Amino acid sequence: MVLVTDPIARLLAAPPDLPVALHLDVVRARLAEAGVLVVAAPPGTGKTTLVPPAVAADVAGRVLVTQPRRIAARAAARRLAQLCGEDVGGIVGHAVRGDVRRSARTRVEVATAGLVLRRLQADPGLDGVDVVVLDEVHERHLDADLLLALLVEVRRTLRPDLRVVAMSATLDAAAVAALLGDGEPAPVVEVSAETFPVEVRWVPPPARVARLDERGPTRGFLDHVAATARTAVAGSPGDVLVMLPGAREVDVVTRALEGARAADGGPVDVRRLHGRLPGAEQDLALREGPRRRVVVATAVAESSLTVPGVRTVVDAGLAREPRTDHVRGLAGLVTVSVSRAGAEQRAGRAGRLGPGTVWRCWAENEHPRLRPFAEPEIRTADLASFVLAAACWGSAPDALALLDAPPEAALAAARATLGALGALDDDGRVTARGRRIDALGTDPRLARALLDGAELVGPQRAAEVVALLDADVRAPDADLVAAWRRLRCGAPGSEEWRRQARRLGERLGSAREPVDRLADDEAAGLVVALAHPERVARRRPGGRGFLMAGGTGARLPEGSPLAGAAWLAVADADRGPGRSDALVRSAAPLDEDAALDAAGSLLREESTLEHRDGRLTATRRTMLGAITLVEEKLPRPDRATVAAAVRDGLLRDGLPPLSDAATRLRTRLALLHRTLGAPWPDVSDAALLARLDDWLGPDLGDLRTPADLARRDTAALRRLLPWPDAARLDELVPERLDLPAGTTAAVDYTGDVPVLAAKVQEVFGWGATPRLVDGRVPVLLHLLSPARRPTTVTSDLASFWVQGYPQVRAELRGRYPKHDWPEDPTTAVASRGVRRR
Repeated sequence: MVLVTDPIARLLAAPPDLPVALHLDVVRARLAEAGVLVVAAPPGTGKTTLVPPAVAADVAGRVLVTQPRRIAARAAARRLAQLCGEDVGGIVGHAVRGDVRRSARTRVEVATAGLVLRRLQADPGLDGVDVVVLDEVHERHLDADLLLALLVEVRRTLRPDLRVVAMSATLDAAAVAALLGDGEPAPVVEVSAETFPVEVRWVPPPARVARLDERGPTRGFLDHVAATARTAVAGSPGDVLVMLPGAREVDVVTRALEGARAADGGPVDVRRLHGRLPGAEQDLALREGPRRRVVVATAVAESSLTVPGVRTVVDAGLAREPRTDHVRGLAGLVTVSVSRAGAEQRAGRAGRLGPGTVWRCWAENEHPRLRPFAEPEIRTADLASFVLAAACWGSAPDALALLDAPPEAALAAARATLGALGALDDDGRVTARGRRIDALGTDPRLARALLDGAELVGPQRAAEVVALLDADVRAPDADLVAAWRRLRCGAPGSEEWRRQARRLGERLGSAREPVDRLADDEAAGLVVALAHPERVARRRPGGRGFLMAGGTGARLPEGSPLAGAAWLAVADADRGPGRSDALVRSAAPLDEDAALDAAGSLLREESTLEHRDGRLTATRRTMLGAITLVEEKLPRPDRATVAAAVRDGLLRDGLPPLSDAATRLRTRLALLHRTLGAPWPDVSDAALLARLDDWLGPDLGDLRTPADLARRDTAALRRLLPWPDAARLDELVPERLDLPAGTTAAVDYTGDVPVLAAKVQEVFGWGATPRLVDGRVPVLLHLLSPARRPTTVTSDLASFWVQGYPQVRAELRGRYPKHDWPEDPTTAVASRGVRRR
């Protein structure tokens, strides 16, 4: 009998009974042959546990395994180390932020994708590493997408011997295989898992309970989730896994479940599971206990972690995803409905040990309307860190082998941000400051705040505030300084916060305390403003919320102690669909001097000359982004400047109403253009705007008020008259016509045909309808009674005298007996009033 002393060889000789164990020989053979491999296997098949040691058995160097989250990296390393009969740090190590356990013996090292990305930047050849295993690629985190692209480039240019394995639960295997392969797609090994049936129970909240409001999941909905979990514990076997979108919701539901009991009345252990918890508490949630458990978790338990003992899942149906408004400079995590793929993965957690149950906290008819898959982060997240990492690597993002191309608008916004931070030069190349920002290992904006803030508020407080921003802490009342003080006093999450602040301080190096020590409120506001200058906000007049320098309105939650502040440095804000203002999640007070110091790059002076509604306004403004600091009227501008502003205003807003005289002239010219065409001009709005300089050009520099236009518009329109044809204007389209009664009547040209209104007696003697435009256009006559009430409308007066007049005469003779109503109007004498017979 041969004694096997190598822990990895011993594990592979007798692997756990997991579905992937049957495929390990194929995995090793295909990877050895092609150098790249895709493993598609659903959660629970053992790919994370067994594939890394299997590929490690065939190489002399180290196997580097990436995980999307720290908690998953620690759990995967611990599980594999246990199977090898060792503690973490020996044959199996891990490297996560603030916790590195590895040694010279380590052959399999599990690390977060972000940490491996920084290691690759420092050592493009990955000295000592023979295989990189990218796990949970389907989650499509930005770091993992970029790392995959860089590894493809490393294999093509530096390390063709470097082996790369991409593993996922719900992966577009063909797309990843095509990306990894060099000419030919990488081989794909598919692993199926036998799962038990999972019963789906639909438990939507009561009709009066909303799932979400502008702050996220409502308390009423979280109470509904907790009540559903209590019902599940009482009526189902095994442990219960409750899926929620974030750490805050986990804490709320955990408190609501205190005292929960099983159907037999026995006690139940309630465990939290999310990335901000201390490692010991995370480990507790990932170990089966002597009693039944309810594990209340975030999305870390969706695919990248295995929670043992689970037979029941309670799914809140919500997920937290990055969203970025590049126009307004707002980026952060928002709560959205889970995708159908995510819901299926969550449900699958209940069917690994035996028949299980998933309780879905939404209605069955809502399920088909869910998104099929979650959006990749590269399409929705802020790309500043991504663009900076690519620049430090020496590549443009569009030159990398990415699964999805980043949106152009997001790339442009990221480059503008990095340029403002001094991280990129005008040609998009990384600067020395940019490399220092990248080396700090946090968001570039936070890195800038740490570097510059250390000089202003001291390195320790700068590191503490940046660690607070990095942790995405949201205070219910939006008071960031109060949240800072609570963490200092040991509030939940303080341990991880202190570790991160310490790490940031160490990376910062030596920095002296400033001579003038600011209060905590001032220090926090200044550091936040340095990180997000576009979110510096000033109270609007009348106290109607705030306006941020980026142009977005903002308001505080009800009862916030920051309500009286004149200026705010906003750390986090959400702008929900259909809302004009963003809701501030966390902020610190600020004074104007600090705002100008931190956001000085947004400070500008602009002069505006605007012509709107016929009136010219000239102002000079001192602006901090969209915030107006000072506004004053400009002295009288010159005619050329006025003319340009008026021209722009008219082309933007259209023609204002013209004077009555100009309108009458315009309607007469319109009839001539419709009837005769050229050379008579088109005087429609579009035509007049197109020929603005031809008719109004000489007067544009004088049009400062509506009255200025009214004094000039008629003469201006006459500049369009054709010569010599213009001499016949009054002949062709006269403003008034002579009547047989010796009076005149105005011709109305505003309609499609010219109209003349006159009393019947005034047109006695006319045998036919008058015609205009050289006889081409008959006038439409509105014949009136002596009281000037309508009696007849006609364009054929001769026919009216024969057919219509006898009836009109009979009616009017009785009503107006003192007036003359001759039998033959064509030969009668016209009159203006009463006439004796």
